[in-house]
Amino acid sequence: MRTLQSSTAKVLFALACCAVSLSTSAQKKVDVLLPVRGFCIAAPRPQQLDPFIKFIGEELAPRHVNTLILRVDFNYQFTSHPELRDSIALSKADVKKIVAIAKKHNIRLIPQINLLGHQSWASQTHKLLEKYPQFDETPHVKMPAKYEWPNADGLYCKSYCPLHPDVHKVVFEIVDEICDVFEANAFHAGMDEVFYLGDDKCPRCSGRDKAELFAGEVKTVRDHLQQKNRQLWIWGDRLIDGKTTGLGMWEASMNNTHRAVDLIPKDVMICDWHYERADKTAVYFAMKGFKVVTCPWRTPSVASAQLSDMLNYRQTATTEMKENFQGMVQTVWSDPASFMEEFYGRKKDALGGENTSGNCFKVLYDGIATLNK
Repeated sequence: MRTLQSSTAKVLFALACCAVSLSTSAQKKVDVLLPVRGFCIAAPRPQQLDPFIKFIGEELAPRHVNTLILRVDFNYQFTSHPELRDSIALSKADVKKIVAIAKKHNIRLIPQINLLGHQSWASQTHKLLEKYPQFDETPHVKMPAKYEWPNADGLYCKSYCPLHPDVHKVVFEIVDEICDVFEANAFHAGMDEVFYLGDDKCPRCSGRDKAELFAGEVKTVRDHLQQKNRQLWIWGDRLIDGKTTGLGMWEASMNNTHRAVDLIPKDVMICDWHYERADKTAVYFAMKGFKVVTCPWRTPSVASAQLSDMLNYRQTATTEMKENFQGMVQTVWSDPASFMEEFYGRKKDALGGENTSGNCFKVLYDGIATLNK
């Protein structure tokens, strides 16, 4: 009887080892084919924290997501600048719970605070310009009681002035704090959809080359992060010529910032987002010498095409360019609670139909799962 039990135990142990070996082999394969497998979403509010941590463990980890970009902005109880905290914000202990689950599943955490642009939304001014109005690039543009687009002021989102002598002291203190608490070796600065830059009425920026202003801010942020061996990630839209490509003012630049692509350091990671079409601009960034990830949102067919393109780029690129094509990052532009309601089918998107971020995520990662076979 003991011999039988011993033999059974040995068989079970061998099977377990085999399963681990197969799992490790599959992991190595997908790591080679697609180094970055990311997910980008707003950081949860404290009341959303436990369900979000469960989501990381039960949904992200099994899909081999290895990069989690969390849009924190002012959703943290900063000690360096408590005046910039949202009224309800994550504590240090809350963040450490996210850090722990990420470490458990070997997920790289990258916090984001929007720098330069996106300092307001609709009729609301965000914390930085609310508390430091002197940093506003366009103080003459007043926030409307009811926001509409288009508008006479060309107001989409406010920007801070990159040449204000005091802005970086404040900004870098909260950037350092958020990177420290997340134990992060990379930081996402946003920097997308910057429409207000080099304004004619700005006493510092007026008349300056907008490409040089944008590139200068990217380099300033990058250089600061480099002091602690942290990598800068940004969205790529401001580096694409919107007129030549026909991509327009949202997914590309119509205010001449695109020439900054030749002025910024090559170690900046570019997050190349296109949500309605699988445009091939990842090739453009790779040929410029940048590492790039492609970012879908809510259209599953586009995400599938983008995944196919990314895999093809890595397979067919020259040795010199192959590693510039780094992978895929699913973006979600809602809070985690709303996303999970849709993802788990508890709430339907009447307008989106099948084109939702939850469906897009599932289709993208179903496609990635086939790489293990």
